Amino acid sequence: MVLRQSKSVPTAKGNRNPVAKEDVVLKQRRSNNPSSAKKKPPGQVPRKKKIKKDPSEQEQPTVQGPIKRIIKPENQLELSEQELQEDVTRILTGDDPNVPKNVCKFSYKDRCFKPDPPGQGDNMAIHFSVEGSVLHEESEEYEKYYEKDISDEQTTAIDNENVASDMQTTTAGSGDSSTLALAAVDHTKNQFNYSERASQTFNNPLRSREVQTSPPPVTQFSEQVNQWMVYDTYKSECLISMMENKQDVNSKISFEDKLASIVSEKDGAELEKADIMHGESMESALKIMGRLVNQNAGDEIFQDFKYYEDKADIIKPGQGTLLPLWRFSNDRTGKKQVTSLCWNPRYNDLFAVGYGSYEFTRQSTGVVCCYSLKNTSHPEYVIGTESGVMCLDFHQAHPSLLAVGCYDGSVSVYDIGNGSKKPIYSSSIRSGKHSDPVWQVRWCVGNTSNKEMNFYSISSDGKVAIWTMSKNDLKMEPVMLLKHANFSKEDLDEPTLTGLAGGCSFDFNASLDSLFLVGTEEGNIHECSKAYSGQYIKSYDGHHMAVNTVQWNPFHEDIFISCSADWTVKIWDHKSLKCLLHFDLGNAVGDVCWSPYSSTVFAAVTTDGRVHIFDLSQNKREPLCCQKVVKKARLTNISFNPNDHILIAGDDRGSVHSLKLSPNLRQLYCANEDNIEEGGVDSIQKRKMMRLLSRTL
Repeated sequence: MVLRQSKSVPTAKGNRNPVAKEDVVLKQRRSNNPSSAKKKPPGQVPRKKKIKKDPSEQEQPTVQGPIKRIIKPENQLELSEQELQEDVTRILTGDDPNVPKNVCKFSYKDRCFKPDPPGQGDNMAIHFSVEGSVLHEESEEYEKYYEKDISDEQTTAIDNENVASDMQTTTAGSGDSSTLALAAVDHTKNQFNYSERASQTFNNPLRSREVQTSPPPVTQFSEQVNQWMVYDTYKSECLISMMENKQDVNSKISFEDKLASIVSEKDGAELEKADIMHGESMESALKIMGRLVNQNAGDEIFQDFKYYEDKADIIKPGQGTLLPLWRFSNDRTGKKQVTSLCWNPRYNDLFAVGYGSYEFTRQSTGVVCCYSLKNTSHPEYVIGTESGVMCLDFHQAHPSLLAVGCYDGSVSVYDIGNGSKKPIYSSSIRSGKHSDPVWQVRWCVGNTSNKEMNFYSISSDGKVAIWTMSKNDLKMEPVMLLKHANFSKEDLDEPTLTGLAGGCSFDFNASLDSLFLVGTEEGNIHECSKAYSGQYIKSYDGHHMAVNTVQWNPFHEDIFISCSADWTVKIWDHKSLKCLLHFDLGNAVGDVCWSPYSSTVFAAVTTDGRVHIFDLSQNKREPLCCQKVVKKARLTNISFNPNDHILIAGDDRGSVHSLKLSPNLRQLYCANEDNIEEGGVDSIQKRKMMRLLSRTL
């Protein structure tokens, strides 16, 4: 409120009488005096009434009061009357002004930072809190506590009565009332004046024992090393090893004598021939070092190969996945196609790959590469052939022997253990040779009449031949001539076709060595025997196009599988001419194979780059996994590892892809399998297949 002060008014006597007048006070006085509320004409100044002074009163000197000055700030707003009369409303909220409102947090779902507005609990400030011991009467906790107090009071009352009765019996006739009063006193523990009693044990004195030993002797050694010194050291060790091989084993010669004899030897012809940098020791050292560098570079893939398990199989029990591991390729193969795959029977990490071409116009030289899972960057062995390689197979008893079939109809046997790139046996026109490409070779595992090793081959010229490895050459002997088979009655009236049916694949039965299956280019499957070379035992009208693969089940001797370029995979019982199960994969099937760990699991590859894995014990109609492995290539071959749960697939661009099976794709037994330990793994797998056949039939 602003106060106004009027100036002093001069009186008749000429002196000044300061009179402070306030508008508010005058307005209040006029409103309180009713007589003064008369209407005055406009423009007329009201006259002041003269107050008569009492002559007895003495004139007192006038004193001027303090002058009030109101200081106005410079930044004060100049508001009008309308703005001054306007009501300003303020809303009080419970938000804490000190809480930050621009906090951002990282969202793992959206992969970015997002603002996090304050919640209801962020604005609450607790100044004082006390945990009370008050219980609600209607709560369960109070009822338990009340019952406990009543039971305690009853027990104390019973104890007091017993003590009083005992005291009365002991002090009978004495009439002593003080003992009775003491007996009635409650001796319960005072919870508000309780002191804990504790005992302190004696601490044993600490003792420290120190033993001082003499330091071991230390000698200082310093030497400069360069390439020439390393070379001389390796050369001396190599020369010493060469001299040891010449001398007797029982002779004992010191290192100085050996070195002196080598230096003093005049005949240095043999020493000049020794090449240290290209010796066997250097080759083995470089091979070990290459494996170490490769495993350190791809440590994550090796860890996944050993320990990674896909957890999605727990959520999806009827499905599986394939984890890509390594891709094997070599610059020497060029644009050749992968035509065959084979694992070594003794070394489970070693497998051979044959490179050639299925097209007649693109024929050139062939290559055989042996890769190892221990060194995925480069092949262990590389062997070149004059014609494209179409098939290969390792010997079961002698894993270093590798039989190879080529596109020009020749077969060869290599010994990869001796490091030579030339075959130890090779076919020729004089010893015998196929006239068309050899599509498959297989070593003979059964007992033979003589000690010579032999293997079988099948070709498009319609012959199944056996090759015997004699001392000097490779001898060929025909086992079966594949004749054309007529299944329809209309074809019987027509004249029979001349020539032989082209063979594409074959496989021997594990339980009956003389029984084997043959798949032809016409789509027929023939059951043959070594004892009858002139006719078939049975013929199955299997497919409409060439049968690329036919294979017996490794656990059940009556079941076999076949695939063809007519997009189908079929499972057969050799006792029946009709197939048991039929699968249409939508594209030409390049290869199919049974798994070595389960009798109901098999895998197939198609030309669209997909791998199909079936488990008939879980689903007889749909594959558990159908995964695309390559984008712009066609898969040609597939093979399971006999020990680890991985498989390899080759394509038509010279690459081999290794894939790891998820847990759902490698189940050994059914979920409700009984008596697992009874009869071994083979009998269990056979019973599982028989149970599947009983449901199918």
